[in-house]
Order: sequence, then C-alpha cells, then structure tokens
Amino acid sequence: DKNGECIDALGAMGFGSIEIGTVTPRPQPGNDKPRIFRLVDAEGLINRMGFNNHGVDNLVENVKKAHFDGILGINIGKNKDTPVEQGKDDYLICMEKIYAYAGYIAINISSPNTPGLRTLQYGDALDDLLSGIKNKQRELQEKHQKYVPVAVKIAPDLSVEELIQVADSLVRHNIDGVIATNTTLDRSLVQGMKHCDETGGLSGRPLQLKSTEIIRMLSAELNGRLPIIGVGGIDSVIAAREKIAAGATLVQIYSGFIFKGPPLIKEIVTHI
Repeated sequence: DKNGECIDALGAMGFGSIEIGTVTPRPQPGNDKPRIFRLVDAEGLINRMGFNNHGVDNLVENVKKAHFDGILGINIGKNKDTPVEQGKDDYLICMEKIYAYAGYIAINISSPNTPGLRTLQYGDALDDLLSGIKNKQRELQEKHQKYVPVAVKIAPDLSVEELIQVADSLVRHNIDGVIATNTTLDRSLVQGMKHCDETGGLSGRPLQLKSTEIIRMLSAELNGRLPIIGVGGIDSVIAAREKIAAGATLVQIYSGFIFKGPPLIKEIVTHI
C-alpha cells in the first residue's frame, strides 16, 4: 500500500501490523510499466516499481483518515532524482512529516530499484545516515512527547563481512530494529523460467531460504540487542515459524499474500 489508501481494508483482514510505503518527500511515477512480473512456477515476483508514490503529504492525509488500531509502520525512502550524497535529507524530511502518525518508521536503504540506494548500507555512508536519523528521532520525540521506533530494512545480498558491519552500526547508533530482508538480485533459483531475466528485485518463495539465512547470521551477530522483523518468502505458517526459529521477533508477508490471498493471514496468525 504505497500511499496508505487501503489501511482499514488490510486491518480488517486480520493483520496485527501494517507497513505502508515506501513513500518519498515528493511524488514520483516510478519506473516504466510493465514493472512487476509473476514467476508462477516458482511462486516468485520480480518488481522494479521504483518507489512510485504520491508523496509524503498525500500519505499523511490518508493515514489521518484511517481507523486501524494496530501497529502502523511507515516505510520511507529517497526520491530518485535526489543525489545519493544528499539522500539523508529525504529521510529526515519524511521523518518530520510522518512521526506523529507512525507506530514505527522503516528506513528503506535496500531497494535495488533506486540507483545507488543500496550504497547507503555501507561504511561511512551508513554511519552518517544513522547518526542523522537518531538525532532527528530525539528531536521529534521531544517535540511530540512520544517515542517512535526506527527500523532499518536491509538487502539479502550482503556478504558476511558486510552483514557484520551493518549489525555493528545498528547497535552503535541505538537503532530500534532491523527488517530482514528486501528483495534479491540473485536469480540462481529461477534460471530458465519465464521473466527470470527481468531487471528488478526477486521476492517470494525463491527468496525464502536466503532471507532466513541472513536472519540467522544477523541474530547471531546481534545476540538479542535489537529485534529482527523477518520477511522474505513467507507463504505458510511453517515458513513463518522458520523465520522465528532463525531469530525473528516479528514477521511480514507480501508476495505470499499475492499468491495465497487473505486465508494466509489467518493461517499464520492462528497457528504461529
């Protein structure tokens, strides 16, 4: 739900929490269509949406109208035409505008469909971004007299060394949580299938094991110091349990919801 237009409908289906977005400071059309492809046999999706959204001001107006009483996460990103070096400013603009209405804020630095975005996951660029976000969070906590947690969403394509560095940065900057993972660029499990060579991020069942392994390594590195939201290929209660066994505290679905429909929500919520 890019613009927060379906919050109450999703809530009525039984979700305990809903994450809307990714939203950017200014409206943008995203990439040219077609930009989402079903790999039916693999129950996977490839998307290159490109943060299409109506802008943060529009999203805030939609959130104000919603009646959902669960936890509402708002996922924020940078505009495509904002230079990566100035990307931090876009996140801070969005934080300022959504803070009063968010149950938590997701910092999306791992979409493969915004050029250069994933570079924000590394080294000094990550430290600079996280420092700015924590300072803004403290400022907004004082202003609104409430604390809204911040979680960073990471890619599944990080090396072990990169994952260790990310975990270290998250802990050092007192980030509240991590969302693992976004879509993958790896096509090894879908070779030869229709649409397998489309540009974009792969999600759904082909991502399941990869994201679970990232969660397992991340959990070992974090050692309980911050919670992990597990996402990637969850299409059954068994898959959800595997994420939790690997170290996730909470789980999210997207592609599985597309393939399995609303019954998947009840299955997971009832039996997890």
